[in-house]
Amino acid sequence: MLTLLSQLELGCTATTLWLSVVVAGFVVVVSRAFLSKAEASPSSAPTSRTRRSSISTPSTSSLNGGEGESEGPVNTNATGEGEALWGRYYGGDLFWSFVVTMVFVFTPMMVFYFYIACNSYDCALSTPALQLYETGDFAGIIWDKMPVPTLKALQILSIWVGYQVVLYLYLPGPQAYGQETPAGNKLLYNVNGLRAFILSNLLYVGLSDPRFGVELFSPTIVYDNWGSMLCIANILGYAVATFCYFKAMYAPTHPGDVKFSGSTIYDYFMGAEMNPRIGELDFKLFFNGRPGIIAWNIINISFMYAQVEATGQYPTNSILLVGALHFLYIIDFFINEDWYLKTIDINQDHMGWYLGWGDCVWLPYMYTLQGFYLVTHPVDLTPMQFGLVAACGMVGYAIFRGTNAQKDSFRNSGGQEPIWGKLPTYVVASYKTADGATHKSLLLTSGFWGLARHFNYLGDLLISFAYCAACGFDHLLPYFYIVFMAILLVHRVGRDHHRCHAKYGDKWDEYCAAVPYRIIPYVW
Repeated sequence: MLTLLSQLELGCTATTLWLSVVVAGFVVVVSRAFLSKAEASPSSAPTSRTRRSSISTPSTSSLNGGEGESEGPVNTNATGEGEALWGRYYGGDLFWSFVVTMVFVFTPMMVFYFYIACNSYDCALSTPALQLYETGDFAGIIWDKMPVPTLKALQILSIWVGYQVVLYLYLPGPQAYGQETPAGNKLLYNVNGLRAFILSNLLYVGLSDPRFGVELFSPTIVYDNWGSMLCIANILGYAVATFCYFKAMYAPTHPGDVKFSGSTIYDYFMGAEMNPRIGELDFKLFFNGRPGIIAWNIINISFMYAQVEATGQYPTNSILLVGALHFLYIIDFFINEDWYLKTIDINQDHMGWYLGWGDCVWLPYMYTLQGFYLVTHPVDLTPMQFGLVAACGMVGYAIFRGTNAQKDSFRNSGGQEPIWGKLPTYVVASYKTADGATHKSLLLTSGFWGLARHFNYLGDLLISFAYCAACGFDHLLPYFYIVFMAILLVHRVGRDHHRCHAKYGDKWDEYCAAVPYRIIPYVW
């Protein structure tokens, strides 16, 4: 039977992967459906670009966004009657409670399942599921393979998070103001992430690589404790969400920026307080951008050392390419950290489980699947394969950076800066904020933004595919990321359309007529 399973590996793995994708799509799309309904109402919130969201990832990040606008207050009420000012779902019905419960249950289960499949079943997603179906031996197939928390894993994560807190608060660096919150607060942030990133990575390599003469710990310490740290990271994610929920209830930093929907489970999931802080430590910016994203590169470094240790050779060109493309993603995030303050993650999302758990677990574990896979499945790309994958990633990055640079230039110049040698064209739209004031927006229809309304998403997808393609085609596990990103971005397109139509009305229809394609010009 095991021989038959091996022969059917590719097909069965594909089936199981797509089942996983259905769960992921359910988690991301269905759990946001009610929010989209609220956003589609006349009183919904205006839009804002997003780089990444935790589960949507990733937030988590700098190459995963670009939806909508980011100007002015983040919540509007076109009617001025105070209805649904926050653009959030207010219901607590059984269906919504069921949806959120499914997210809480199945998303952590998915992360553990992927870990078990790769750690104990040769990265074959189908094998544990098929064996479980055949024998029903849950204890032997799943439970006995589950990682367990250890004191060492607790020490590693405690030191890491504590160290990042110290850097966030005390490392000299620039500061920047975020956008005005719905309650009228304009908050100051430490945007020293680039310096924290450089220092953290240099210290990790310098204190672990024996060639530098120190070796306080093994350079494979992350890989060696990966499963145990998954357990601790889950505890941390739930602890952050729980703390933020009760803080919003009893000791909010800015009471005017707290909103309870009437549904306890929804408020725990999406958060109630917009910017929970302890002193100068902003929980949302910190967890969105520091422990997970800075660790992302360190995780990749540890995986490279682990591959060298396992094979006795130099790291393969595939794991180096994945690491380089991830590095490009990460460094872009920190170079533009002040820009990130204008995104939906910071100026609209509240701090709850969605961001807290996602930043602690989903981002570091699901976004690094390619490196984890390549430790035990080294792939040597031919020069042509390497060049094609690298080109795909670089073209994707160029599209992402070029589209956002055009929009930033357009905003900063008020539409007076030429794009591709010509003054840009645009649609003049207006919207009202909660105080009744009318604001003007210019909807760009030139350059990349004239090709498609979310042309930057094409760049995101190309980069995501490059991450996966570097792993070859023997297994489908590394390709989870591109499938997940495709589901996420397609959903965001629809979400953004509803929100902008509610915000701009007929002017949005005019804009869509001028730019009919969503992501891929002349296709969709």
